[in-house]
Amino acid sequence: MRLPGTRYQEHGWEQVRKLLGQCSLLAFSRSDPAQRFEPGCRIDGLGDRLGDRLGDRLGDRSGDALAEYVDLTACALRAAGRSARAEAPGNSYGESVVELALGLLFELQARPGDWAAFAAAVGSEQHKTGAFWARPGGEAMLRKKVNDMFAVLRDKVDADNYQVACGRPCSPNRIYAYRMLDTAYGDIARMFDCWRQNAGQVGVILGREVKVNAAPIEARQMKSIASCRPEWIIRWSASQERFTGAAGPLHTRSKRFASLKNSPDKIGAMLREIGDYEELSANRDGDWQQDALDAGAWLDDLARVLGAPEAAFEPDLEPDRILPASEDDFGSGEPGCGGGDNDNNDNDNNDNNNDNNNDNNNDNDNDDRQVAQLASIAAAVSLPPRFMQLARAAQDQGSWSARAMAGDSLPVRLAVYLKMLGSQDDSYPAEWLDPATGELPTMQQLAALDQVSLPTLRKRRDAAIAGLLAAARP
Repeated sequence: MRLPGTRYQEHGWEQVRKLLGQCSLLAFSRSDPAQRFEPGCRIDGLGDRLGDRLGDRLGDRSGDALAEYVDLTACALRAAGRSARAEAPGNSYGESVVELALGLLFELQARPGDWAAFAAAVGSEQHKTGAFWARPGGEAMLRKKVNDMFAVLRDKVDADNYQVACGRPCSPNRIYAYRMLDTAYGDIARMFDCWRQNAGQVGVILGREVKVNAAPIEARQMKSIASCRPEWIIRWSASQERFTGAAGPLHTRSKRFASLKNSPDKIGAMLREIGDYEELSANRDGDWQQDALDAGAWLDDLARVLGAPEAAFEPDLEPDRILPASEDDFGSGEPGCGGGDNDNNDNDNNDNNNDNNNDNNNDNDNDDRQVAQLASIAAAVSLPPRFMQLARAAQDQGSWSARAMAGDSLPVRLAVYLKMLGSQDDSYPAEWLDPATGELPTMQQLAALDQVSLPTLRKRRDAAIAGLLAAARP
């Protein structure tokens, strides 16, 4: 389920919960709070140290105990950051499991009340059964209490973010109700897909008998959660105890959903809200970078078209399609007919003048095309259109490095400076810097400006560096 502003209600939560529980157990087993976790450390068991230290840590309700737990667990999360579970996608916003786990851990530090409730629960269990974490299976009980703490915190965080995103009041219980309805819809959709195997409960949900020789039309019409009817949710919950042995969420003794059981209008509004946001964000399962890749490819094609010579767009004429010139086109050579000596001399002079003018015009056209091409390439890599012209003008031609790299292009020179001096240096002219970052352009930007691939630019840069080193040797 995905709602505006929420980050922890999607499929990745299970992995976030498991990672937080795993690293919390490791944090409790540390004997030295200042000790850092080395990458690749494994969780084999808590050992006796947990029994020696856990009671002291949880008994201390001060902020130091919470700060120590957050620091140790954060170190464990970072140490596990290369694992497959940590790097798995945590939600459809592009955040990984370890990123979500760290964010929720730091939220705990800002909400000490949840930590106090967790410490009280552990202390109460310890008062009843002693050091339960030291007995076989005790780690699982401790881990469950950690998971419960973060589950409550998750709904609080998402409820606050939902209020910010929508401007409407929302409690953690309402977030829980959204998730319950989404789970109910998923169960109903699965039963509709396998309606023959679940004909009895499907008939109860629909309020009519289901024939085994034809699929219910409602099963074909329900395309999303927005088309799920509120009465189906209520009947599904009422039939759960009969078909599964466990009461449905709307029909338990808990009063959490008591207001929804008799309010199909509220259920319908919540189902439509979930469905509307799912439709709005329907590309969440696709490649969110595809639009950027398509735009980059389009800009590359545009740069090639603008920079190509005009001759490339002229049709190729076969030699036998060109008509030979007739004698009348050049005159008969007799005076008065445009073919005398004086006329020839005048024509030669005119031809020379026209050739010179054409050469100048062609040079100007080539310059204009080159400027337009450089401007389009610079814009494609998020640089000012006149970046190349201004950067060339700002070069210090009198420096020994400029003389040593006289045969290299400007992007290659900037790549050399980027490699040897870094992206920021007081000696760089302002015209060399990307206005967005205040630093030299990246290697990807320089490769695009030089119209070469990134490996080719690296080779040319390394060759220029080798030449500089050779020139610097006595």
